[in-house]
Amino acid sequence: MRLQRSFFEQPTLEVAQKLLGQRLVFQDKSGLITETEAYFGFNDPASHAARGKTPRNAVMFGPAGFSYIYFIYGMYFCLNVVTEKEGFPAAVLIRGLLLPDGVHLNGPGKLCRALGFSKEWSGVDIITHPSFYIEETKKHFHYEKTARVGIKQGVDLLWRFCALNPVV
Repeated sequence: MRLQRSFFEQPTLEVAQKLLGQRLVFQDKSGLITETEAYFGFNDPASHAARGKTPRNAVMFGPAGFSYIYFIYGMYFCLNVVTEKEGFPAAVLIRGLLLPDGVHLNGPGKLCRALGFSKEWSGVDIITHPSFYIEETKKHFHYEKTARVGIKQGVDLLWRFCALNPVV
């Protein structure tokens, strides 16, 4: 069963943890989410929303359950899912995915490249889209909390969640 909007309207840190073990479906590909990072509010210095609303981050201020995809380092796309209430900027970065064949995509750029995500998929309502959504599974991975990766500010916050020994 697809995750509903109410799932994504929860506090961002909770959503980031609860997404571990859920299945990301994109067109004809899918995988279990194994790693996430939380970014939220104006006081999170690593969040794209820390300096306010811009054309790039506007989707973060919208309703929960929408995709937020951006381009970094001139070569990688990163997939996020918007969380919390409309008007409050928050999203969870999907950092890792375990494919049905056992291949582990460990990194948001690898994940987006392997599945075929691009900027055109930003702003999509993943609650209603026919081939881009997240579905509930019965998988519950044990996980560890660590510092987020690839940031210079907010490095003391343990808002990265990594599944331990994930299995398909």
